[in-house]
This record gives sequence, C-alpha cells and structure tokens, in this order.
Amino acid sequence: MRTRLADSAAADSAKGWAAAHARCLLESLGRLSRRWIASALTILVIGIALALPSGLFVVVKNMDRLAGQWHQSVQISVYLDNDLAPEAGQQLADDLRDDKRVDKTQFVSAEQGLDEFKKASGFGAALDALGNNPLPGVIQVTPRANLAPAAVGELVAALGQRDTVAKASLDQAWLRRLTAILDLLSRASWVIGLLLSAAVVFIVGNTIRLDIENRRQEIEVMKLLGASDAFIRRPFLYSGLWYGLLGAFVALLVLGVCRLALGGSLATLVSSYDGALAIQGLGASGVLWLILAGLGLGWVGCVITVNRELAAIEPR
Repeated sequence: MRTRLADSAAADSAKGWAAAHARCLLESLGRLSRRWIASALTILVIGIALALPSGLFVVVKNMDRLAGQWHQSVQISVYLDNDLAPEAGQQLADDLRDDKRVDKTQFVSAEQGLDEFKKASGFGAALDALGNNPLPGVIQVTPRANLAPAAVGELVAALGQRDTVAKASLDQAWLRRLTAILDLLSRASWVIGLLLSAAVVFIVGNTIRLDIENRRQEIEVMKLLGASDAFIRRPFLYSGLWYGLLGAFVALLVLGVCRLALGGSLATLVSSYDGALAIQGLGASGVLWLILAGLGLGWVGCVITVNRELAAIEPR
C-alpha cells in the first residue's frame, strides 16, 4: 500500500513538473509574441549570424567534392628511355599498378604517340620525313584520389628515379594552390563560426538582460514571496531557447533564399560537368547540427546573463 502511494506521489510530482515546464515554455513564447517587433529583429540577427558560417561550410564541402574530382583527373607522365622495348614498357606499367599510391596506369608506345601526334598536329608529312620516331614511350599514371599533394610529389620523384625512366613530370602548382585555398576556407569557416557564435551569445544575453531589467520589480516581489532563483530563472531560459531555435530556422531560410538566388549560376556550373557534379546543401545531419547549435548558443547566452543579473537583484 505504501509502495503504491509512493508511486502515485512520484507520478503526480512528475506530471506537475512537466506541466509547470510546459506552461513556462508557452508563456515565454507568448512574451516573445507580444513584443514581436523587437523579438523578430533579434531572431533575424541571430539567424544571419548562424547562416554565415553554415553557408561557408556548404561552400567548403562542395569544393572538397569538386577537388576530389580534380584529383581523379591528375595524371603523371612517365617518359621512358627511347631504346626501351614496348613489351618492357607495358610490363613496367603493369608493375606500377601494384603500387598502393597508384589508381591506374596506361602505356602509350612510341608508335601510338606518334600516330596521335600526327592526327592532332596535322604535320604528318613533316614527321614522316624525319625517318626515326623522336617520341619516347609514355606511361600515364593516375594517383589515388585520396592521395595528399605531398604524397603525389613523392610518387613523382620515385617514378623519376627508376632505371628505365627518363623523366616523370606533373604540374603540381595548381594542386598545391587548390589545397591551400581549401585549407584556408576550412580554417576561416571555423574562425568565423566561433566569432559569430560569441556574437549570438552576446545578442541573446543582452536581450535577456533588458527583459530582466523591465521585470525587475516583478522579480523583487517574487523573491519577497519566497520564490527560488530556479523558479524565476526558468522562463528566461526558455526564452533563450526560443531565440536560438527560431534563429536557426531563420538561418535555414536564409540559406534556402541564397541557393535560389544562385540557382542559375549553379545550374551552369553543374551542366559544365555533364551532370557529374551535384551541388549539396547542409543535408539532414547539417540541419540537425544547426538547430542544436542555435539551441545551445541561446541557452548559454541566457544562463550566463540570468545567473549574473538575478544575483544582483535583492528585494528591498
């Protein structure tokens, strides 16, 4: 009997706790709606602050995918000795394919290279007059797509040191520049994200501070009546969560508008890759992280301000 009474009391206590929090959640939303102009401006600023690093993150993610496709088009030209037999060149190409750093190889004999050059240049008669074929055999080596630029450089150096290889070449300048730009954008997204996160915390904290000042007399009366700081703090904390959540939704809206505004240019870029490139947005996980970030920043900004302001208010 006592166990049943204890269970019933615990259930009633849990229901009362949930009802109190639900009522406080709705009341805080009602306060925001009654001051809808000031609340909308605050939410808009928070949304823009969250949208900027999120948009930069999307740009970096798509450039990483584009860079991956460019990595797949990187080819190392391995020029063989002129006196090397075609069979030996094909055997070397097969051996290089076993290297873990190599994705695929293609051997082009001296005769095949001369025929392709004749067709491309139109100097077939002049080349026939030379008598001997001046072109060497070539192996086109494609590194793995996930191979770092430094590792690609080491592969080029290793290929050039082989006995039957005259020279191995690859223009790596553009690859190094691309990697440096992506690294800079990635770091910039983190730096901007941290700075704007601090701005969101400051905006929410300042808004809650003004709200507390407007309700200062009410808070003093509540403390005189014996209300705890946790009870007084609760509606302000929910207000911070509402600011963060609605700011995250505004950020998603801003990102959607930006994508629509850039739709024509994006379509032109995608068509230039024959459909092989697909522009990606935040994705489901990115949307979830953005919402969680908005809620977390709103809550942190509110907690910091509320604890400090309530400690400074004492009933007279």
